[in-house]
Amino acid sequence: MAGSETHQAIEAIFRIERARLIAGLARMVRDVGLAEELAQDAFVTALSEWSRTGVPANPGAWLTATAKRRAIDLLRRSRMLARKHAEIGRDLSEEDEAGIAAIEAAMDDDVGDELLGLIFIACHPVLSREARVALTLRLIGGLTTDEIARAYLTSEATVAQRIVRAKKTLGKAGLSFEVPRGEERRDRLVSVLEVIYLIFNEGYSATAGEDLIRPALCAEARRLGRILAGLAPDEPEVFGLLAIMEIQASRLAARVGPQGDAIPLTEQNRALWDRFLIRRGLAALERAESLGGAAGPYALQAALAACHARALRAEETDWPRLASLYDILRSVTPSPVVDLNRAVAHSMAFGPEAGLVLVDEIDPAALPHYAPLPAAKGDFLFRAGRLSEARNHFELAAELSRNAREKAFLLGRAAACSV
Repeated sequence: MAGSETHQAIEAIFRIERARLIAGLARMVRDVGLAEELAQDAFVTALSEWSRTGVPANPGAWLTATAKRRAIDLLRRSRMLARKHAEIGRDLSEEDEAGIAAIEAAMDDDVGDELLGLIFIACHPVLSREARVALTLRLIGGLTTDEIARAYLTSEATVAQRIVRAKKTLGKAGLSFEVPRGEERRDRLVSVLEVIYLIFNEGYSATAGEDLIRPALCAEARRLGRILAGLAPDEPEVFGLLAIMEIQASRLAARVGPQGDAIPLTEQNRALWDRFLIRRGLAALERAESLGGAAGPYALQAALAACHARALRAEETDWPRLASLYDILRSVTPSPVVDLNRAVAHSMAFGPEAGLVLVDEIDPAALPHYAPLPAAKGDFLFRAGRLSEARNHFELAAELSRNAREKAFLLGRAAACSV
């Protein structure tokens, strides 16, 4: 294999093994930043040695052993021995080989627990939402700071600063790197799911920039969701979120036209919907419901997505059921965004005037600068034949939008009101 091909192969292997490697190291050294450095050191060593000797039969084990030896050397040479004494419960002085063996044993614990622990740490509520997203994409997703910056239309320096600050915050907080249990786990899971859903939604409907969608972010969020589902097979909301993402992602190819322009759900070519992803999503929803989570917020949203997925044609959509599900979701997780989507469902089920009644009940101050609010009202007015009013609302929505494709779509709708 040529040198460049070897390097590419090693990089691909490292990307696959990276999260598990960092998870094990973080549990060992109780420091996310140091764990990432140790993993990177192992990668550099692999680049040098594997280029000469070839890729080993078990590259993951090789990387783990290399990183572990480096970590033990660092522990032996630093004052970290004293700081970690109480945590590890043994004297890890250079003369106490039993202590070193204890550390090595810790690296051999269940990989699933280690990776799950890293996910919970990266998404810890002590961090800001932006920091949780950046750290999760970096540690679990393996994205570079440049890739994260491009995905969120910010500077690489800003992303790097967020990640550095997040690591320092976690270090100062003295958090446990174990998987939380019981009530604490349920509370923390909310943050984990929120972060993954934020990543997916930014890919599904970009808040700014030239592109309406960013499929790579959607794919990364779905990958994270599948990892979490594998590590937490009895958590219904994990499967509820996975179901949403799989079903929503099935529409990506139909959401934009050849020029990148937006295509509304009711006008999409459903032959382009990925039926394989729909089947995966429906299976995840069934799993969530079988675990007793049918009334959970993510499972309810997945049930909403499933209504659309099951309709082979737009006119076959069960809008009354959608309206009913939104009524339930509103009681479970009340929010102005849910209220807006509920108004849309009611407008489709019972006519545009029904939607207008509900949308007028939403306080505009609750959704400041939120383009979908005037856009939805514009649609209701358009369908009600109130074209002049509709045009004004589409134009307002276009002014509020920060996405170039969405802005063009809304201006096109405004123009249609004058025809």
